[in-house]
Amino acid sequence: MATRRGNTAVRQGRKVLNLSGYVTFYFTVLANKLSSGASRLYLKRYDIGIIEWRVMAMLAVEPRISPVRICQIIGLDKGAVSREMRKLEAKGYLTVDEDPESTRRRTLELTPLGYAIHDEIIRTALERERRLLKGLSADEVDTLLDLLVRTTANIPHVNEYEPPADSKPSAGRKKKA
Repeated sequence: MATRRGNTAVRQGRKVLNLSGYVTFYFTVLANKLSSGASRLYLKRYDIGIIEWRVMAMLAVEPRISPVRICQIIGLDKGAVSREMRKLEAKGYLTVDEDPESTRRRTLELTPLGYAIHDEIIRTALERERRLLKGLSADEVDTLLDLLVRTTANIPHVNEYEPPADSKPSAGRKKKA
């Protein structure tokens, strides 16, 4: 892909990000604002935090999966999933069982109470999505989903990038050994 123009600007002789042309800015803003808004609403209305909801939603999609699988699919760290798993278990929303194939692995499953709260929250989540996509045609939503799937597939490539070893550290910063 050719480099596009418009994601940088020059301010006071220094290259800076042009936020209106920097795609990552929009991903960050969307993720942060949607998460914080959902978190406030879900905590207030259902006493469920956003990470708890993500775990529950994943378990509804793929019942009896391991915490590791949740981390792989939705990109949460193991510590966050473990904390939220304990909260959900204490609330009676999920069960944690030993995997019969491996005593070192656990599987998670929503309880009937967990499914009941999931079914309430999903209505709210889908309404929030509907409002987010307001003004887009069905074709535009399909295009957006296609682009998001394709950019998500690039994340491993993005995350493996490291500046060349011969690049000099910034003033005041030491090179990592």
